[in-house]
Amino acid sequence: MSRVVRPDANRPGQRDAGADTVTRGRRHAVLATVLALAVGFATTAPAGAKTAPDTFADLAEQLLPSVVNISTTQVVEGNTGIEVPVLPPGSPFEEFFKEFMERGQPRQRQRRATSLGSGFVVDTSGHVVTNNHVIADADEISVILADETRLPARVVGRDPKTDIAVLKIEPTQKLRAVRFGNSDQVRVGDWVIAIGNPFGFGGTVTAGIISARGRDINAGLYDDFIQTDASINRGNSGGPMFNLAGEVVGINTAIFSPSGGSVGIGFAIPVNGAKPVIDQLIQHGQVRRGWLGVRIQGVTDEIAETLGLKGAHGALVASVMDGGPAQAANIRPGDVIIEFDGKTVDQMRGLPRLVAETEVGKTVDVKLWRENREMTVRVKVGTMEDEETKAATAPVKPEGARGAEKVAALGISVAAIDDKLRQTFGISGDVQGLVVTQVDPAGTAAAEGIKAGDVIVQVSKEKVDQPSQLMDKLNAAKTAGQRSLLVLIESDSGMRFIAIRIDRG
Repeated sequence: MSRVVRPDANRPGQRDAGADTVTRGRRHAVLATVLALAVGFATTAPAGAKTAPDTFADLAEQLLPSVVNISTTQVVEGNTGIEVPVLPPGSPFEEFFKEFMERGQPRQRQRRATSLGSGFVVDTSGHVVTNNHVIADADEISVILADETRLPARVVGRDPKTDIAVLKIEPTQKLRAVRFGNSDQVRVGDWVIAIGNPFGFGGTVTAGIISARGRDINAGLYDDFIQTDASINRGNSGGPMFNLAGEVVGINTAIFSPSGGSVGIGFAIPVNGAKPVIDQLIQHGQVRRGWLGVRIQGVTDEIAETLGLKGAHGALVASVMDGGPAQAANIRPGDVIIEFDGKTVDQMRGLPRLVAETEVGKTVDVKLWRENREMTVRVKVGTMEDEETKAATAPVKPEGARGAEKVAALGISVAAIDDKLRQTFGISGDVQGLVVTQVDPAGTAAAEGIKAGDVIVQVSKEKVDQPSQLMDKLNAAKTAGQRSLLVLIESDSGMRFIAIRIDRG
């Protein structure tokens, strides 16, 4: 049994040797436990997670030969003449400068403007992918390989809607093509590397993570960008984004930057959406997209409530085009498309991409929400045809109209359409319904963007052409305790459903 010697109270410098030994042992045990926990936290990762590599050098060395620089040249008109100086009226030099400029003013001269971008090799035959905006309006295009070999390129096909273009070069050596990955499997936080030609510096490698998915940056109808903090700058456009397996998961396309340089917010086209476009451009030189033949809008909480739909999701059909696939399948205005070909439609903007990526002529199941229940219809997907955009003129807004009836609960006045109102508001002859003649700026309709000249085609999914019909629907909604009234509006921006809050004051 060990002996414990206690310190003398009058000798403060003395310590208990036995107690000190025990204390040291306890401290060592606690320290060992803390270190073990720290090591455990440092080495334990969620199942399936990939740790950061010690270096990207091996991966970069493998991938750099597949990435190319794109150089374009465009002939533009230029004028390098001397500007006429601004002289005060009556100046004695006025006639002198006038004569000088008339004699010496040089003519317009052409000059060659060059720009740079990035791309990558997709097959050994010489097909190269880049962004459409990189080669748009170019008179000459050159592809510069990793070994500085410069080859002329021709455009095989381009698709402005997705900003993708395919070029063709005639290789003088064996090319190394990229491998495509699955962009649907990338997760926020995954490591990626970007390779490109920023500011003309050539094969430059940057690394970062996936910052977000499904970004809509208002670039087009099919926005579904991957966001990354890997440095992307001017000249990176068209270059590839790789995962750690060395597979392309995105095409670097855009940056958000007040300064013009990288601020850590870059965007890439997911390869799962780009690959079908690339394949069609290589095979056909153009893209054939699926077409449903509907005009759609988002589902708000108010619209979901009026339709009895649980939660604001899906794509609301505002109108159905004559002779289109949707009409043949008996899809109606007011239906909410909640699933297309087995894929859930969470948001309205997801449906156009799903339809466009579907093979033309394929028959698919479309799940709808109609009259408080789900139903499924079969649709044969058609071919999208580009249509010219028609300019719309804003209608005149008069102070009032004869026969108009005020609907205070909605903050509008409406009238049955007649020839005079058609002429006043520019309403075409095939549009039927109630024209909005006045809008209370403080009313609930104004808050939803309704304006004079808009036509109410349906109320609660039934056609109306008399003010009394609108009032009947409004009173029925009040009696049923509804907070909003669902109306279908025809305006200069097209058909859309709007849930107008009922003002009970």
